[in-house]
Amino acid sequence: MQTVEITAKTVQEATKAAAEKLGVSTDALKVTVLEETKGLFGKSSVRIRAEAAEVTPAPVEAPVQAPAKAGKKSTKVAKVEEPAPIPAPEPVVAVEAPKEPAKKGGRGRAKAEPKVEVEAAAPEAEEPKAQEPEADILATSADGEQLTALVRELLTAANLQVNAKTGEIAGRYVNIHLDGKDAAFLVGKHGEVLNAMQYLVNIIAGRRFDNGVRATLDGNDYRRRREDALTQLATKIADQVKQRGEEAVLDALPAFERRIVHKALSNYEGISTYSEGEEPNRRVVIAPVD
Repeated sequence: MQTVEITAKTVQEATKAAAEKLGVSTDALKVTVLEETKGLFGKSSVRIRAEAAEVTPAPVEAPVQAPAKAGKKSTKVAKVEEPAPIPAPEPVVAVEAPKEPAKKGGRGRAKAEPKVEVEAAAPEAEEPKAQEPEADILATSADGEQLTALVRELLTAANLQVNAKTGEIAGRYVNIHLDGKDAAFLVGKHGEVLNAMQYLVNIIAGRRFDNGVRATLDGNDYRRRREDALTQLATKIADQVKQRGEEAVLDALPAFERRIVHKALSNYEGISTYSEGEEPNRRVVIAPVD
């Protein structure tokens, strides 16, 4: 009687390989499972002993035999069965998210809005709101000196060679001028550093003074040059809006720059302005008057 040991993934594969090696049919083999190992993710292996008999015995279970090697699992005689098929995963159907319908603009905005190129300023974080209405708050020279002293305190802590002096006062806003050797560092690209410092100053002032007065910082006349550029752009766009009869939407601007646009076009005949959207993406809309 010929005997072989075969290792394969399944008992069926091992039995077939043994039959081919012994030159007999699978029905003429007596198969004993010596070792069966199950691994991760369905990976397994089986080691069998196959004996070629002269007469094919009826398929009966044999008694448990001693393991071939010490430390191995007890062996069993098992019928050769097809492994249960692994169900195929259900197909994943890609569902396209519904597109949000475009918002209709007020005042007869045309579908194809004219593209407006605006030098994007760094978004300014929303400043704390005053407890009293803005219209009722009027900054004084004493308020201006308080805010300027606060700015000087921050500049000293940062070890920057920058001078701060109180400028014009309008409503609740105090303009503070910054100049000196390191003033350029406080402007940054598109005024992003200046906006950040202005936000910091107003956060501290809101907690320290709690009077609703706010500071606007200007370094190396950046605000003035920016105001001139925005005023020229607003006038140019207003001319186009009036000629075409269509609204134009500017890029997102911080609150104090939106005020510049509104002020620049406040007396422009046949044109009105308003803001729409939420911070920090609030924008100025320039619209024709019917």
